[in-house]
Amino acid sequence: MNMIEAYVQRIMDESTPDRPLWNIEKIHQGKVNGWNYIDGCMMAALLNLHKITGEQRYFDFAENYLDYYVREDGSMLGFSEAEYNLDNICEGRVLFDVYEATGKEKYRKAIDVLYGQLYRQPRTWEGSFWHKLIYPHQVWLDGLYMGQVFYTRYTTKYDNCSAYNDILNQFRTVRKRMFDPATGLYRHGYDASGKAFWAEPDGRSKNAWLRSLGWFAAALIDVLAYSDPSKEDFRREITAIAQELAQNLLPYIDKETGMLFQVPNQVGKEKNYPETSGSAMVAYFYIKGTRLGILDGSYAKVGADIFQAICDRYLYETDGKLNLGAICLVAGLGPENNRRRDGSYEYYMSEPIVENDAKGLAPFLMTYTELLQAQQ
Repeated sequence: MNMIEAYVQRIMDESTPDRPLWNIEKIHQGKVNGWNYIDGCMMAALLNLHKITGEQRYFDFAENYLDYYVREDGSMLGFSEAEYNLDNICEGRVLFDVYEATGKEKYRKAIDVLYGQLYRQPRTWEGSFWHKLIYPHQVWLDGLYMGQVFYTRYTTKYDNCSAYNDILNQFRTVRKRMFDPATGLYRHGYDASGKAFWAEPDGRSKNAWLRSLGWFAAALIDVLAYSDPSKEDFRREITAIAQELAQNLLPYIDKETGMLFQVPNQVGKEKNYPETSGSAMVAYFYIKGTRLGILDGSYAKVGADIFQAICDRYLYETDGKLNLGAICLVAGLGPENNRRRDGSYEYYMSEPIVENDAKGLAPFLMTYTELLQAQQ
């Protein structure tokens, strides 16, 4: 077992479904764990490890974990549709895999419960999903990963690709409303009503945030991975957005550290730092995009170099245990009663930096599995 896989084993050994070691956000808040996107990212990484390495322990851990949360009627511990929270859709993507492997009907029922939320999810006037009910009329870049990957997988497998126009429209709207031609990047959020306190006159938030860019990049590549190859028009347009983003991210890979920074277009500004989670997602985007033939082959080395830079800088031993550092714990915009989260540069610098959180660990492992697959 190599160093990284030994690290994963340690994380699994020290985690239980009600208190996973990787969900630092819940641990800090002192809250009981429930159905959430952070666990979903970790389960996706473990199922990828199982697929590539053939090691049954990864699948067994993920299935046992999901079995704890999904009840026989398809309801999920800690899940409430009434929140209309796109984050809660994210973990649903792994249910397809465990349902196919185990045949447990409760997983199929849970898939339908989550699809039911998406079907009823509030939308902006242009047809984009609200990020959450508490964020009315708001589209966050993160939400494309949270909702559209599951949506694509569902409609491809169970609904004859009928939602492709809807999915494509939501990506088009993000490109139209959130792209910043001055930087070639996307802003973190967009308020279609123009009323959010953090919104500029055009509705966009003030800055790009690295992890949201990473979520968006991963969304593009995973949507393409789960889409029907025969739907050429859909794939062509999503591919064009992905290829543009791949090119535009290149100048923001810092030459000194080999990584991207928390606010990527302000390298050198006080407190800005090379951040692990977003850098790992960009690496994943580049390597998987190359493997799928979506991006030019030269991007594979770019992604591998970013991954190596993360290892060199932030994968370290403490008291004999391997840890992954420099992970931004969380960042968001609002709501109205939390005006500290205003999308300013100072705000992004104020959020805690932690170790081993799955928002960084999961994309790090997803990138690792892509590298393993490339070697095979």
